[in-house]
Amino acid sequence: MAELFGAAMITADTDRDCAPLLRREFDLDTGHGEVTGAVLFGTALGLCELVLNGEPVTDDVLTPGWSSYEWRVRYARWEVTGLVAEHNVLGIRVGNGWYAGHLGFFGGRALYGATRCALAELRITFADGHIQTIGTGADWQSGPSAVLADDLYHGQTIDARLIDDTWTRAGADLPGWTGVRVVEFDHERLTPYLGPPVTRQEDIVPQRIWTAPSGTILVDFGQNLVGWIRMRVRGRAGEQLRLRHAEVLEHGELAVRPLRTARATDTFVLSGGDDTFEPTFTFHGFRYLEVAGWTGTTDALGDAIRAVVIGSRLDRIGAFECSDPLLNRLHSNIVWSMRGNFVDLPTDCPQRDERLGWTGDIAVFAETAAYLYDVDLFLRDWLLDLAAEQRHAGGQVPVVVPDCLKFLDMASLRPSPGADSGAAPVVALWNDAVCWVPWAVWEAYGDLEVLRRQYDSTSPYARRIAAALSERGLLESGTQLGDWLDPTAPPDTPQHSKADPYVVATACVYRSARIAAQAAHLLGHPGDAAEFTGLADRIRLAFTMFHVSDGRITSDATSVYALAICLGLLDAADRVSAGDRLAELTAAAGHHITTGFAGTPFILRALTETGHRDTAYRLLRQQDCPSWLYPVTMGATTMWERWDSMLPDGTVNPGEMTSFNHYAFGAVGAWLHSVVGGLGALEPGYRTILVAPRPGGDITWARAELRTPHGRAEVRWELDGGTLSVTATIPEGTTAVVRLPGRDEVTVSAGQHRFTA
Repeated sequence: MAELFGAAMITADTDRDCAPLLRREFDLDTGHGEVTGAVLFGTALGLCELVLNGEPVTDDVLTPGWSSYEWRVRYARWEVTGLVAEHNVLGIRVGNGWYAGHLGFFGGRALYGATRCALAELRITFADGHIQTIGTGADWQSGPSAVLADDLYHGQTIDARLIDDTWTRAGADLPGWTGVRVVEFDHERLTPYLGPPVTRQEDIVPQRIWTAPSGTILVDFGQNLVGWIRMRVRGRAGEQLRLRHAEVLEHGELAVRPLRTARATDTFVLSGGDDTFEPTFTFHGFRYLEVAGWTGTTDALGDAIRAVVIGSRLDRIGAFECSDPLLNRLHSNIVWSMRGNFVDLPTDCPQRDERLGWTGDIAVFAETAAYLYDVDLFLRDWLLDLAAEQRHAGGQVPVVVPDCLKFLDMASLRPSPGADSGAAPVVALWNDAVCWVPWAVWEAYGDLEVLRRQYDSTSPYARRIAAALSERGLLESGTQLGDWLDPTAPPDTPQHSKADPYVVATACVYRSARIAAQAAHLLGHPGDAAEFTGLADRIRLAFTMFHVSDGRITSDATSVYALAICLGLLDAADRVSAGDRLAELTAAAGHHITTGFAGTPFILRALTETGHRDTAYRLLRQQDCPSWLYPVTMGATTMWERWDSMLPDGTVNPGEMTSFNHYAFGAVGAWLHSVVGGLGALEPGYRTILVAPRPGGDITWARAELRTPHGRAEVRWELDGGTLSVTATIPEGTTAVVRLPGRDEVTVSAGQHRFTA
């Protein structure tokens, strides 16, 4: 339940061309005994960092993140009892963040508003029950800071000569400080965080420092990461250090073209004393750093800098490893891409002028994400923004959440505001996140609340699908991104895949209709369940009638077969034919990947389920481009956006859109966990566990582990000659079905069990 606040949203009354500081002095109320508790609430239209008596109130960063500001402004809550004194100063640093900084990929700035402002309320409880409340209001002061520029895309400028903590002290003389202005703000928009905060997670030391051909100093941290640089340095007052970030090198220099307009550059101006710089009002996606202005040795630079990894505070719950080091590196790359793109919301990429919550990416990756980390509340929070955007766009689902495209020139993808006109445009797969993401959360954690909360989002979308179908019962019109980034698509037209986009779209919305029907049944809405089941049946019948003929599916591409098989669109005979054709096409392509965003999550599963496991393993372990392991052989430490984001000669893909940190193709993780590792779920929340390792590809051992809602589950197996030995650990309160080659299926209870086959 949201709190009720008396505090006002305030901003500095003077624009000083810097990130403003806000402060309020106060003394404790007297005559009420000792302080027994103190809680501080804070939020901003922008970013806020709060200090009480000179001490940071939290380790959280980028508060309050990015939400659909028009309807949801989240606030944080911190326990600060230990920081309260007799004489106090409550202070706030305010940054631009997503609200007032650059956003999107057209150079847009301040899309939500040009005025960054903050709200805070401190509640101090005394021994006699008295509560003293200090909130932002017209009686606060504002002043300048040492942060001369801050932008998530472009970076941050800090002038250490201007750093002065006097403003955090009671009784301070602050010449030049002025008042504040109260900003009109609807407090009904305030809502508590449901998901976790963003925090610093680890420091990484430089792995190599050298001089580039151009003469600049380059630093390699050995890992593509998301965060910033912390730097401790001493130099002459006024000297400047410029730090530019990038993910890869090209021709021996920093490759900045993939960043597009994002400058990704931090500037530090030295004070003449011992300085520590940490630009916490920005973040970068980078492995490499270019340092200009450094006059010391490379050893000294290595001692001076650390890469600070940031991300949403998520608990790691799943693990996987096997006998193939390349597959282990692939899995690590999936994990690191998830970490870098789960910074308050699930984004497509963390480095260029985009970093948006693309719905298609998380639609295909949610299952893998929910295994690797506990993303229950993280995704539920984001889904509330999705529902809000959908509700205020007349039922149309945006392709990014929060939706900043509505402010930009993206007419083909942008929801129209206001009442529904009767048309029902559906951008399949992307819009299907409305159904696919909550369903993945339900299946992973077994809590119906996520389906219940999102039902007013999923059910209107199912009806929107019905309205969008042609007379034949198919999706045959509108903008469809299809099998986005199929490797055969031209670099500058990634939507031009081999798979027919309307076949892909129809398959995807069929899955959504089925999910909507199942959710309605689980939540006790029999009328809706019947309606949505009828919708799914209509789509399936139309698909088989108009897209399936003599064992072939329209466009005869691997993705359409993978989708049709895995999403249940085919009868038994057609399913066999589709599996055989999929295997033929995969072999004809030399066991190279031929799928994009839509087909990739399903192709290995489709091959496995139709009796072509060896083909699946050959596809998985292919090392030449395009393949999952090609980036690994090229030194990748995260998943790439394109199968060939870097070409074999070491140059960057010529396409305008090239990222080296995109998790979408990491959806293969679900297959690694359940097929190679052999650990899956037969019931939502792993109440019934499936133990079914299916070895192949010369892999001799594997291990999959998961902290389920009921406790730790693990499957370990190894091959010795022709003998498969399996050890399964099953948590209390669950059972497991064990399926091993050459043995009858058995059901076991909690405990550790060993099998051979």
